[in-house]
This record gives sequence, C-alpha cells and structure tokens, in this order.
Amino acid sequence: MLTREEALSLVKENVKKRNIVYHMIAVEAIMRGLAKYFGEDEDLWGLTGLLHDIDYEKIGDDWEKHGVLAGDILKDMVSEEVKRAIKAHNFERTGITPESRMEKALICCDAISGLLVACALVMPTKKLAEVKAKTVRKKFKDKDFARGVNRERILFCEKIEVPKEEFFEIALEGLKKYAAEIGLE
Repeated sequence: MLTREEALSLVKENVKKRNIVYHMIAVEAIMRGLAKYFGEDEDLWGLTGLLHDIDYEKIGDDWEKHGVLAGDILKDMVSEEVKRAIKAHNFERTGITPESRMEKALICCDAISGLLVACALVMPTKKLAEVKAKTVRKKFKDKDFARGVNRERILFCEKIEVPKEEFFEIALEGLKKYAAEIGLE
C-alpha cells in the first residue's frame, strides 16, 4: 500500500489545480474520521479518499471514464478494493454499484466535503474552526446554499447506518484536523 506521502506526491503529479487537490485532501480527512468511527483501517480509507479524483484533470468531458482512468493510473499501487471504491464513487456513469461500507462512505464523504468548505468560507474569518455541526445542519437544508453539493449523495451516510446529524459531526471533526492543509485554518 502507498504511504500517504507517496499518494500525495502522486496526486500532485496528476492534479495541478490546487482546489481539486484540497478537495481530495478534504475527502481523505472525512474518510479517516468515518473509518475511526467504524473501527476500520484509517490509512486504507484515507488513501481511498485522497486518491479518488486522481483522474479528474485527465478525463476532460468524458465523465464515463472518471474512476475508471484512476484505476489505470494507480495500476498495482493500490488494492483492488481501493480501485473499486474509486470507480463506485461515480456509479451513475461507471455502472459499478457501491456495495461495501467503504464504497458508500466515499460517496457521502466526497459530497459533504463541498458543503463543509462552503460553510467555512461564509464565516467571518473563513476558518473551519468556526463551523459548528448546527451550522452544517442548517446549510444542508438550505437548497440555495452551495447549490453544487448533491444532498442525495450526502445521504449515502444513512446507507451505512450513520444518521445524517451524526455524520455531519464526524465529517466536520475529521476535516478540522486537516484545516491547515486545505487553507482553512
């Protein structure tokens, strides 16, 4: 398995847009938080989150390839479990139905990362430390806030038996640990 440092280096080789790299780190952080909650392998889940969009800049407008091309990039550097989760996070286009807890977790973590970052960016200091779970709950209900965030995908948390209010707290606390890395500290 790749180390985090090796994975981050690989991400930076393949993704040049800082905001996409920050998004990938954010998803890693949230995945680690969920892994801890479930008693799963935090490194494995974190690695999956960190690498999930590694093909983002290479697919162009061909969204059918998103996740599939990632598998080609990652080759034998990660397990089949990681590659399958990455493909399943774009299940609508890859046809890979999310089945495992980690696959479903990647979908909700990917989606909530945008909501959490948007919540931080509307704070006076633009710091994640200011965001409370109560704010996330309120902004989740406000469909005009962070319109690009797919709330249905966030609700995948319920498919892994984590109530959304609890998921908001887990995700927020996980992401706060990485606030400095994504420019929100």
